[in-house]
Amino acid sequence: MTDHTPPPFRLGWEEWCALPDLGLPALKAKVDTGARTSALHAFDIEAFGDADAPQVQFSVHPVPGRHDLVVRCTAPVLDRRPVTSSNGETEYRFVIATEIEMGSRRWPLELTLTDRGAMAYRMLLGRQAIADDMVVAPNDSFCQPVLSDDIYEPATAPPSPADRRLSVAVLTRNPRSSTLRRLQAEAERRGHSLQPVDTLRCYMTMNALSPEVHCDGAPLPRFDAVIPRIGASAARYGAALVRQFETIGTHCLNPSQGIAMAHDSIAAHQVLARAHVAMPPTAFAASPRDTAHLIGLVGTAPLVVKLLDAPQGEGTLIAETPAAAQAVIGAIRGVDANVLVQDFIEGADPAGLRCLVLGGKVVAAVARRGGADGPFAKSAKPNKAERDAARRAVRAFRLGLASVEMLRTPDGPKVLSVNPTPAIEPFETATGTNIAALLFDLLEKRLRPLPRKFRKPRTT
Repeated sequence: MTDHTPPPFRLGWEEWCALPDLGLPALKAKVDTGARTSALHAFDIEAFGDADAPQVQFSVHPVPGRHDLVVRCTAPVLDRRPVTSSNGETEYRFVIATEIEMGSRRWPLELTLTDRGAMAYRMLLGRQAIADDMVVAPNDSFCQPVLSDDIYEPATAPPSPADRRLSVAVLTRNPRSSTLRRLQAEAERRGHSLQPVDTLRCYMTMNALSPEVHCDGAPLPRFDAVIPRIGASAARYGAALVRQFETIGTHCLNPSQGIAMAHDSIAAHQVLARAHVAMPPTAFAASPRDTAHLIGLVGTAPLVVKLLDAPQGEGTLIAETPAAAQAVIGAIRGVDANVLVQDFIEGADPAGLRCLVLGGKVVAAVARRGGADGPFAKSAKPNKAERDAARRAVRAFRLGLASVEMLRTPDGPKVLSVNPTPAIEPFETATGTNIAALLFDLLEKRLRPLPRKFRKPRTT
């Protein structure tokens, strides 16, 4: 009879392996049957997430001696248990579950996280990870295919980025918003972690060595990215909070300066004017004695009067005559509020247009349903001039995600406002576009490339 039993999977005392789910395509591991558990080199270890689904974020130097190469990893926490090392010291380590790839074989394993920076091998493969059909040859090396550290070089990196989970925070005051629900669903579908953080419950420590953000009595973990959803009422503190994340080195979808400028109506119009973005003639003055001249600078009645401190899309009045405009402006200034005055453009499409710009591209557009007072709930197709105006407006604020409201006039598009905190669900409902998926596509493209080797500083 012929024996069809496959040969055992042979391991040497050192082997090359990959941890694809952690974004580590090549690691040299020591196979140690004297160790019960497997261990991975990790530092900057931080736990986060809900108590019923904890996760851990950590950094890895995949190549011994190359501290300029850092890969940031995220994984679910299985346990935290005491582990005694070969020198008799016991430490509590996080335990994660992932998959290891070696040669043509891939299988699950548990890894403890510990700092192995002084060790020659970044990973230790213990006997728990060695299956029954595996044989360890203690006198042999690299029985399985040999990999190379060169995979971390841009010139030899594979075309697709290394796959790893991302840890994302959403700064929001509304934990039940439809946009947050959509982002959470998409993050879960892709295996990412998304944590809502209450903007006004955060506080910051500022120092040169370790700036931090705290919330509810504890420091927040290091996130791969922050998606700011900061309304006008919390714009000043919210922008400062985003600036703190920028100081830490976290990728922020919208930068702090762009958020602050977009929520400041005067500054926003100045930014748009400097970027040569077409908008209706606009004027602003602080003194009520200048009201008549202010109206004359903008144009003739009817005029649009906007309350500066009103929430997005609110506080807009139409004054049909110059007298009505003076009365409205005088009444508003009488309660110590500031206003913008704009020309009311005749012939503009009452349905208007609102474009959503993500990563420099117009990904969806809606118009009002039922005329000038209706909601933006109807899918629209912007022309080239309108798309260009929306992109230029958002680029002027350097925002990664924003909506641009504009008028469709006989003279071309006129931008009215840029909103750095757009709700994505109305765009998805009206157009059928999965905005949440496009947003995570952008984050993955920016945050999940293979690590690169940086040039060492020259020594003189």
